[in-house]
Amino acid sequence: MRYLHTMIRVADPAATIRFLELMGLRETRRIDNAAGRFTLIFLAAPGDIDEAGHASAEVELTWNWPPEDGSAPESYTGGRNFGHLAYRVGNIYETCQRLMDAGVTINRPPRDGHMAFVKTPDGISIELLQEGGRLAPAEPWASMPNTGTW
Repeated sequence: MRYLHTMIRVADPAATIRFLELMGLRETRRIDNAAGRFTLIFLAAPGDIDEAGHASAEVELTWNWPPEDGSAPESYTGGRNFGHLAYRVGNIYETCQRLMDAGVTINRPPRDGHMAFVKTPDGISIELLQEGGRLAPAEPWASMPNTGTW
């Protein structure tokens, strides 16, 4: 047995892809299913993609197309109801700064030099974990309060 992917439903695939690409993920494949009226978009971290371009672990974004009759599209709330996605990063401070510079709220700053949380545009929590040992506490992170839920 091996881990394949985590699926999350998204309301705006382009916004979620921009967010995940900002984190460093790359789209690995896409499947449009006209009969089922949905699109599956797979993304992976560079460290999970082999030389042939195959990913060992992915995030699957599921976008259910708007109804043909023009009625309201599905909406998704409570993004934490399944838990969260987690990624190990080379430098948690640099990663959080890059995200913050792009307008992403750091919901749980890396005060401990080890762990932070952010959310996708659909409210899905993502945990960022420092690779190797903890980094020494540093500002502005050490004194930054939590924002919202994570």
